[in-house]
Amino acid sequence: MERDIYDEDHEAFRDVVKEYVKRYVTNEARERWDAAGEVDRDTMLAAGAAGIIGLSVPEEFGGAGMLKDYRFRAIVNEEIIRAGAGSLAGAFGIQDDLAVPYLVHMGTQAQKEKWLPGMATGEIIGALAMTEPGAGSDLRGIKTTAKKVDGGYIVNGAKTFISSGKTADLIVTFVKTGEGNRPDAFSLLLLENGMEGFDHGKKLHKMGFQGHDTAELSFTDVFVPEENLISGKEGMGFVQLMMNLPLERLSIGVAGAAAAAAGLEWTLAYTKDREAFGERIIDFQNTRFKLADVATTVDALWAYIDRALKAYSEGKLSAEEAAKVKFWATEREWEVLDTCVQLHGGYGYITEYPIARAFLDARVHRIYGGTNEIMREIVGRQLAGKR
Repeated sequence: MERDIYDEDHEAFRDVVKEYVKRYVTNEARERWDAAGEVDRDTMLAAGAAGIIGLSVPEEFGGAGMLKDYRFRAIVNEEIIRAGAGSLAGAFGIQDDLAVPYLVHMGTQAQKEKWLPGMATGEIIGALAMTEPGAGSDLRGIKTTAKKVDGGYIVNGAKTFISSGKTADLIVTFVKTGEGNRPDAFSLLLLENGMEGFDHGKKLHKMGFQGHDTAELSFTDVFVPEENLISGKEGMGFVQLMMNLPLERLSIGVAGAAAAAAGLEWTLAYTKDREAFGERIIDFQNTRFKLADVATTVDALWAYIDRALKAYSEGKLSAEEAAKVKFWATEREWEVLDTCVQLHGGYGYITEYPIARAFLDARVHRIYGGTNEIMREIVGRQLAGKR
């Protein structure tokens, strides 16, 4: 089914992304990222030079100024994932959908001037630190504290499962600045690489996204200047997180749909080329039936995602609607990729094939950004008339 959400400007931008993919997203590059466990700086800088990261950064700070139209970001996700580079798509997502928006939408003028130009060029890598060893989806359970002192805060605590945590220069960090677990007890602080007492910790080894770093972070009496308080207002952290969650969850939904669509493309090519018992794999009725199911699911996914993209661009995507997008898209992604792996036979289990890497990458989509169980709870509470 043909999609109609993109116009000529979007398709012209897609050509730019495709050129970047052709030059920088090679087999050698993927192997290099996997071996290092992270995307190298040169790749991020090249993306900045091509103008395909920092898309929401206003033009006055060196960005593309595409503040409301998320369709451009969706195109980056689609093309990078189609190239079998889930790790790179993840690195771009952390930069553009998690770190940058807090500065663009909530940062002070001084914070924007200091950090956004470098984030648009890829010179500064950002991350978001919320999850802790004892607090995941229940963010009110965090233990990391920020005690007010003259000129700033003293931060103590630890974070875990932080994407881009090892390579990040700037980390938007969720901390407790008050007592109890009321919403106004939390704030967002910008922690900078090199601050005394700030340890990036060890790099975590994951089953998927091998080329995108995930780390533990620890803070021991880290002094953070007062000017690094997001928006300059204490006690706003929980509200600020809630404001950006629809974008984060839409981003995961887009990535899920893009992976499902890519899986279908790879599987069609494989089943048309591979033979068994003297026939192409696609000539078996079971194969065609399975592919028919997958193709229809992908069409339905895109229809849903495109509607969500339009709603977000119009400022109409609620937290509950974003939760629906996140859990439904990633559940369908998992089903599609599982079928595609099966149709690849033994080759579907070999990580040299993009379908195997996509399958492994997809597993976390149902966990991070809020588990799919939590997404269902959000939707269910709305249906029940609860807050």
